[in-house]
Amino acid sequence: MPFDIALSGINAASSDLEVTANNIANVNTVGFKGSRAEFSQVYSVAGENLSATAAGSGVRLTNIAQQFGDGNVTQTGNSYDFALSGAGFFTLRDGAGYSYSRAGNFHPDENGNIVNATGQFVQAYPPTATGGFDISSLTDLKITNGSSPAKASSAIGITANLPSDATAPTGGAFDPTNDKTYNNLSTFQAYDSLGASHTVNLYYVKDATAANTWNVSMTVDGTQVGTSQQMAFSSGGALVPTNGGKLNFGAVSPNPGAAPMDLTIDMNKVTQFGNTFATTAVANDGYAAGTFSKIDVAKDGTVSAIYSNGVSTPLGQLAIATFANNQGLRQLNDTNWVPSSESGQPIRGVANSGDVGTIQAGSLESSNTADLTAQLVNMIKAQRNYQANAQVISTDDKLTQTIINIRN
Repeated sequence: MPFDIALSGINAASSDLEVTANNIANVNTVGFKGSRAEFSQVYSVAGENLSATAAGSGVRLTNIAQQFGDGNVTQTGNSYDFALSGAGFFTLRDGAGYSYSRAGNFHPDENGNIVNATGQFVQAYPPTATGGFDISSLTDLKITNGSSPAKASSAIGITANLPSDATAPTGGAFDPTNDKTYNNLSTFQAYDSLGASHTVNLYYVKDATAANTWNVSMTVDGTQVGTSQQMAFSSGGALVPTNGGKLNFGAVSPNPGAAPMDLTIDMNKVTQFGNTFATTAVANDGYAAGTFSKIDVAKDGTVSAIYSNGVSTPLGQLAIATFANNQGLRQLNDTNWVPSSESGQPIRGVANSGDVGTIQAGSLESSNTADLTAQLVNMIKAQRNYQANAQVISTDDKLTQTIINIRN
């Protein structure tokens, strides 16, 4: 009997070593979750009939439990690497259906689809036409490598300060080529419908007859557009808005191949304080055509394509799944799981909401067995357990031999 008990202990220790060895082997596996061998005592009779003096019949492996604690997050600088901190799993799709993973080392394939190392497609919620995302459906996350079309400028916002002590210029009638005929100017770029850039200047001329009043003229590529328009300020330096504080000099056609440009200039952030002129900001709703530059991933999993012209286009929102019981998940390989009756069906959600973790772009979650010290201690304990049970067999062998010798 001691032989069998010790043999069960050797088998248990061997299983423990196998689990520990797998944990150590996957120290560098992204998103890997370690396991723990769990054991129970074996009795040769039913539990309710156990004698007070009955000894156990050994040990058996009852479960290899996954440990779903977070691994350390390390920065990689690769925009296609996603780390999920906290609860949740990335959703993946292949020919066999959906599976779930913590490994976020993705990359685009030849068709622009974002996939993992085994070619599984990363799943996301598609953007809607009205903004936001449709969380009722899943789609393959795909990068659009095309260009971003140009947008003609139509609304310009100026933030500037005009000097309150300015005097009317003495150079005669306004002439954009004569700096003696105006006090200050703001310059910026505007874009036509084909994305061509044009230099726009706003000239500020202090009115000689009305206090706190300025005349504003505009040129596009050096050609004056329309006639000058007035804007007045209160004694406190704030704009007294007329026409909503906006100026419009009329349409102009600097590029024969493009539609006429018609700019509305919002002057509500222009002030008249002190004795210094400064243009501090220009808000422009137009831009040139751009090419795909990179992707950006927000904490809530929103993936956007960034173009060279600064335009950001949402591509989708990463579909993150949680489960009622992670321990019930069925493991496909070291980094993929599928649901079972014990885990419950996936609860679809988005990152950075409820109990779902956040997404960190340019980072990866390391294996949660990366603490080699703890794994080596477990290995030593399993090894000692193996040796002790082997010693029991050796001792029992000696006792058996002694008994045989006595009988002889």
